[in-house]
Amino acid sequence: MGALLVVLFALAAVAFTRHRMLRPYAFTVWVFAFVAASMAYPWAFGTWFGFDLRHLITPLVQIIMFGMGTTLSVRDFTRVLAMPWPVIVGVALQYTIMPFVGFGLAKLFGFEAEVAAGVVLIGSAPSGVASNVINYLARANVPLSVTLTALATLMSPIMTPLMMKLLAGQYITVSFVKMMVDICNMILVPVIAGLVAHRVLYGTLPQFRKAGPLAALGGLGLLLAVLVGLTPVAWLGALKSGLILGFSMLAVTILAKLVVELWLKGPSTWMDRALPVVSMAGICFIIAIITARSSEDLKRVGLALLGAAMLHNLLGYLLGYYAARALRLSVVDARTVAVEVGMQNGGMASGLAMNTLQSAKAALAPAIFGPWMNVSGSILASYWRKRPPPGPSGETPNP
Repeated sequence: MGALLVVLFALAAVAFTRHRMLRPYAFTVWVFAFVAASMAYPWAFGTWFGFDLRHLITPLVQIIMFGMGTTLSVRDFTRVLAMPWPVIVGVALQYTIMPFVGFGLAKLFGFEAEVAAGVVLIGSAPSGVASNVINYLARANVPLSVTLTALATLMSPIMTPLMMKLLAGQYITVSFVKMMVDICNMILVPVIAGLVAHRVLYGTLPQFRKAGPLAALGGLGLLLAVLVGLTPVAWLGALKSGLILGFSMLAVTILAKLVVELWLKGPSTWMDRALPVVSMAGICFIIAIITARSSEDLKRVGLALLGAAMLHNLLGYLLGYYAARALRLSVVDARTVAVEVGMQNGGMASGLAMNTLQSAKAALAPAIFGPWMNVSGSILASYWRKRPPPGPSGETPNP
């Protein structure tokens, strides 16, 4: 029965991918396929040749965050100077509404301590690249969306541990410093490496279009990764794995540009095509690893967590939109803020649950919340896309 479900979900995911209207939901169906596989064959996602696959979660999240960094530029961080009020409102609402809603839902549903901490954790995470895609599909303010994601991610080493300490501290022990350092290692360092890669991939400097400089930069990245790997851990502390992966991914990206664009004369959009596939595969594998370790817990609290995820997500959209409107944002900007508030970085939350909190139970909430956000976000984007605000300013009182 398990094998049949896996095959059916996989075939459905492939069919969704090929259908224009159903394509946004293909990722969620792939998640179902991986969850079915991990529930039916948990041993397949446990250890390989004596290596515990849970140790892959952090590198996978780092790769995903590196990919996110390649979609950003320094301009996305400095754009706050051009539109300070919407950015301030968006970030403030994200780090207040969602953590407290998560805390309230954990109390309402009466989850056990570690599961409740996971609900608070997903609420305390920043938004991710998925929110930018949803805002694009909804014809919202994409530059504002990207800026909010970038700034919320930059603030996450402080804000996520702070909200966890305040709200989840009653459930489990939360080390502010450890979580802050782990976020820097898992999120900030790969994102910064991705920003550098973005500069090389899409920069206008002529050196970035020549084989010699690209080969030299790629070789330098590999050399730095090796040097960091050989450096005693005490010198670099918990940032070592992030630096190794960051330099390695930077080198691979630069060398791939050399091969694809200069040698094979391929399209310059190859990274834009590869990134969604890599991110989706990484998240699916992370969810499978988590599910394999908590299959019994998932059977017991899965439906309740799904209900909590739906409420958490819905309240994020509603409170984010109406709070933004109350704070004098236009309808377009309020829609953008609503998506940013309602959608969190599930990969980051999963990594923190497994690596920092050392709890597979705490990772259940991010594993369930993440796929649901993509479903609800796609539905919301379709709804808003068909209902554009009248006028250039979008100053209509209706959502």
